[in-house]
Amino acid sequence: MEIRELLLDEAPPMHLLLLADPSRELVEKYLGSGTCFIAVSDKRMIGVCILQQKGPELIEIMNIAVDEQYHGRGIGRQLIEHAIGHAREHGYSRIEIGTGNSGIGQLALYQKCGFRITGVERDFFNRNYSEAIYENGIQCQDMIRLSQNLD
Repeated sequence: MEIRELLLDEAPPMHLLLLADPSRELVEKYLGSGTCFIAVSDKRMIGVCILQQKGPELIEIMNIAVDEQYHGRGIGRQLIEHAIGHAREHGYSRIEIGTGNSGIGQLALYQKCGFRITGVERDFFNRNYSEAIYENGIQCQDMIRLSQNLD
């Protein structure tokens, strides 16, 4: 498997991006202003990660997803580590990520990768998505914000 930047002539893997964010409109918005990395195995896109600059020293992982049949193989961790390396190489001092309160597996993974919870945006998903999102039998309502200092 290799992780590389999406080429200009390649279509973004919307089927993967929509796994992490069901709003095509929001995905297209940050896809257009961010840097998209893909995990490729046997010429197939199996993972994706979008990074977006939020300030001169801050970058955010806006979307990260792995094809469901490849879960549990460490691909998500490799994408996160790649994002952290990219952020360091480009001089950012902090990287952030947000996930829903119902994303139990994601919260565990991000903390294992060195992120710490920095805040909660209450009712984020209620305000920004027209339909309720459920994961692990829990309604996704609040955005859990995590960050990691890179210096």
